Amino acid sequence: MRDLNDGLQAIGETSVSGLSRRRMLTGVASAGLLLASPMRQALAQARVTVTEGNFQPIPIAIPNFVAGTQGDANVGAGISQVITNNLKRSGLFAPIDQAAYIERISNIDVPPQFANWRQINAQALVTGRATRQGDGRLKAEFRLWDVPQAQQLTGQQYFTSPESWRRIAHIISDQIYERLTGEKGYFDSRVVFIDETGPKERRIKRLAIMDQDGANVRYLTRGADLVITPRFSPSTQEITYMEYGQGDPRVYLFNVETGQREIVGNFPGMSFSPRFSPDGQRIIMSLQQGGNSNLFVMDLRSKSTTRLTDTPAIDTSPSYAPDASRICFESDRGGKPQIYVMGAGGGAAQRISFGDGSYSTPVWSPRGDYIAFTKQGGGQFAIGIMKPDGSGERILTSGYHNEGPTFAPNGRVVMFFRDTGGGPSLYTVDISGRNEQKVPTPGFASDPAWSPLLS
Repeated sequence: MRDLNDGLQAIGETSVSGLSRRRMLTGVASAGLLLASPMRQALAQARVTVTEGNFQPIPIAIPNFVAGTQGDANVGAGISQVITNNLKRSGLFAPIDQAAYIERISNIDVPPQFANWRQINAQALVTGRATRQGDGRLKAEFRLWDVPQAQQLTGQQYFTSPESWRRIAHIISDQIYERLTGEKGYFDSRVVFIDETGPKERRIKRLAIMDQDGANVRYLTRGADLVITPRFSPSTQEITYMEYGQGDPRVYLFNVETGQREIVGNFPGMSFSPRFSPDGQRIIMSLQQGGNSNLFVMDLRSKSTTRLTDTPAIDTSPSYAPDASRICFESDRGGKPQIYVMGAGGGAAQRISFGDGSYSTPVWSPRGDYIAFTKQGGGQFAIGIMKPDGSGERILTSGYHNEGPTFAPNGRVVMFFRDTGGGPSLYTVDISGRNEQKVPTPGFASDPAWSPLLS
């Protein structure tokens, strides 16, 4: 291994037989250096100004990963392309067109010629290699370079099954994102949503799941019964959702890994908007009783249910703060739907939305700093965020029927669905209101819910 003075560090090694993210990420810190001062200043500025709408994306070069054999070339190019797409879609990076590259990377164990990368204005460079091992596993390696300072920032290698190459690309994307922004990434995550097909009056709705970039779509229900409001557990790869079959709608738990599902409980009347507590041990929901609905929480172990509100109004769409101390929810107790916050155990509720129009579908950010919502007024449906005390309201996007916000695991991006008349589609937007992107899905799609980072 070369001396560190040559700018090259050892790459941390991790065996990934079970694709456990925790095991994959060990050893990374030992392979990294502190950001050099010009890069640190630029990136610190990006973290400060990114929510103000005047951030300039960081130019980054991502050559195709070097192939160990001819048969690995497609995998190497695929990993590079997924990383490029992830970083570009984030809006924080500007991948440089490979046609502009001066140097061809053929050996990642030799420091690159930094002058060649400075000439095309690259601030960061990613080099990598994909090699098939004798036992059939794929070995994927990468190095992240600070081009202005000619230093390696981090490096890691992974061993996994060849079919998991896309997952490796997402994990590498997260490492690059975190090293260059100071925030956790969100690429190694999934989204559960409602897939909609067929004519509008006879729409078939199936529960589906996909990677956050729209790849690897998998259907979890057959479409025989209507399914709505899927929600991920913040702590496990479980989903809760509602299904309208025979009789009253039922709330289900679905394990994404095993495919097993179970009924949470049979409740008299209608139940709405089930959502997990941060520890995944409880579900909070709205139950209709007569002309009103109130909030209830169920302990998933004991199946005991506790009533949290008791009003003649419609209280619905509850969502926990990430520390589980408070709940935000929608209520029309003031005359029209608004957002309220109260303690997780119930009690007095404080109204936090005071703008024109009505507010609905509140959801707390995983980092606790914002509550996202749908706002309706003046013939427009807007997706916005506000602080938990109601201050700092910011509309991220508005138009004809936007609804159902859900946060990325790092709280930086919001996904929602938009229906312009033909059918709904999924979109993402940064919490600054920048970088709105359509998410590719096989057909119409609604009710997205973002998973935590895969474990």
